[in-house]
Amino acid sequence: MTASPLEIRTMSEADLVLALTWAKEEGWNPGLEDLEPYRAADPGGFFMAWNEGEPVSCISAIRYGETYGFIGFYICRPEHRGKGYGMSIWDHGIKHLEGRTIGLDGVVAQQDNYRESGFEFAHRTLQQSGLSMVDTPMDSRLCTLGQGIFPSIWDYDRAFVPAERTDFLKLWCAPMLDTRRGFAFVEDGTVKGYGVIRQCHDGFNIGPLFADTPEIADTLFRALAGQVKGQTIHLNTPETNQAALALAERYELSPSFEAARMYKGPAPDLPLDKTFGTTTFELG
Repeated sequence: MTASPLEIRTMSEADLVLALTWAKEEGWNPGLEDLEPYRAADPGGFFMAWNEGEPVSCISAIRYGETYGFIGFYICRPEHRGKGYGMSIWDHGIKHLEGRTIGLDGVVAQQDNYRESGFEFAHRTLQQSGLSMVDTPMDSRLCTLGQGIFPSIWDYDRAFVPAERTDFLKLWCAPMLDTRRGFAFVEDGTVKGYGVIRQCHDGFNIGPLFADTPEIADTLFRALAGQVKGQTIHLNTPETNQAALALAERYELSPSFEAARMYKGPAPDLPLDKTFGTTTFELG
């Protein structure tokens, strides 16, 4: 039986902090400084549902450009499940992205429900986890991410996402944060790969890790993982990229979680052979 009508509104900053806490409680692993880049992606794309003044469910429906959107943060509090609150916030998010191709990374338990909503399977993404046992290589082609190189990073990143994400990327790649590091691989003045590692509630997530070749990806991986040697790291690898799976195995990372990338509408043609680590499960 459905409870009293919901009030659904755009999240405030405090609401998003709460949603990040819910995500942690669900066993997800948001970064310690994800708040600002997440909100920068699309400040109007985060929603929370309230019942009689109590927050009960949330979702993100992030608009990228004019033709693409991504669903994340789809959570209904355990004590409020079975009341229609999850479906109400889901319908609100989908409506917010109406007319666009919509992507999501679906947990195994929800994939059949997503198919019923018109989403089709594209590929599995495996979270690979383990201890970092590598050192950052001494390679003159490695460049710390910063404002000076950002235009080149933006140009490189565009091939890997269906629409531009400038505001998000500026903060995701921001230098001088205690919990985040990034490197680009630059050869003959051209960016041929880049990656970011950030501290999360459990260890450190590497994402994205984009590279033109497996060898470049390996160098970038060691540069990033070497920043936190001896600590737990996670890398989200598309199952279709055999070189990414081999990289994870080479450095003794093992699958710890899986999700299905699914799309409603025409699936974008992305270079998965150069995608060695996706950016986030929450925002694509």
